[in-house]
Amino acid sequence: MFSTTAERAALKIALGRGLAARFEAGPPVLAGEPVEDIFGDAQPVDRADEFTLFASGEWLLGIAQVVPDGDLAAVSQRLYGGIFSATRGRYLARVWNYVPAINEPASSGLENYQEFCRGRSEAFEQGHGANFRAAMPAASAVGTSAKELTVLFVASTVAPQHFENPLQVPAYEYPSDYGPRAPSFARASMVTEAGGARVVFVSGTAAIRGHRSVAPHCTRDQVACALENLKEISRAARLGSELSAGACLRRHFKVYLRHPAELSEVAGMLERRLFREGDRVTYLHAAICRAELNVEIEATLWGAAVGSG
Repeated sequence: MFSTTAERAALKIALGRGLAARFEAGPPVLAGEPVEDIFGDAQPVDRADEFTLFASGEWLLGIAQVVPDGDLAAVSQRLYGGIFSATRGRYLARVWNYVPAINEPASSGLENYQEFCRGRSEAFEQGHGANFRAAMPAASAVGTSAKELTVLFVASTVAPQHFENPLQVPAYEYPSDYGPRAPSFARASMVTEAGGARVVFVSGTAAIRGHRSVAPHCTRDQVACALENLKEISRAARLGSELSAGACLRRHFKVYLRHPAELSEVAGMLERRLFREGDRVTYLHAAICRAELNVEIEATLWGAAVGSG
């Protein structure tokens, strides 16, 4: 299924052809594809605030990498404000966030992830008003050892459908136990392109039920729970229980692992229970948003068939 990357180079994101369109996201690649090129045919189009913008058909993509300099909430709020400015007239479909020292305490006493969530949520509210939760797309936020906060967004001219997992409290409704502002994302987002093709973005999925972590620090049990959550979000998005397996043109997965030594065990479980021939998979060494969580799985599905099983 995958080949091991011995040197553990950082994940590269390709937003077009050539070195100028490749960006290092921070997390080292443990195995699988070292370059993520979901939108590898994109073309550079402009800059907006701190974002470099690219276009791929009707899609608009943007990436920014900024050193927070001690005020992660303020930088997050500013970057998301920049996203809303750059995507005016479009709809956010997916955001990837790579957060420096995500589980470490900030000067405020909050975790860096909580500071990031505070700034992001305040930006959503400022940009979208009282109904800001309806604008939240699929997203992920994992740790990086890099100094920069990296934010990558995908926006569409078509309004996406957003989906929640019935086994989980929507992240934007988490209680204040997890910080002063709840995380700002939907569990999955689906965009139906002009020709009828469906693109589904499944957010980073971990071992959470309701709003509580399952099997703290136990990776094997967390993988099992995350797989059950993926089945539920797949059903919610009308993709059957297997993320449109067998009826999807392309499936891209990223698996984030807190402990690299567990790669072989986790990969074995996922190959048996999730992946199919032709899937594109990357395993990354990254801290997860909660210190007790060891694994997170995300997916991007091109040409997904609604109603497949």
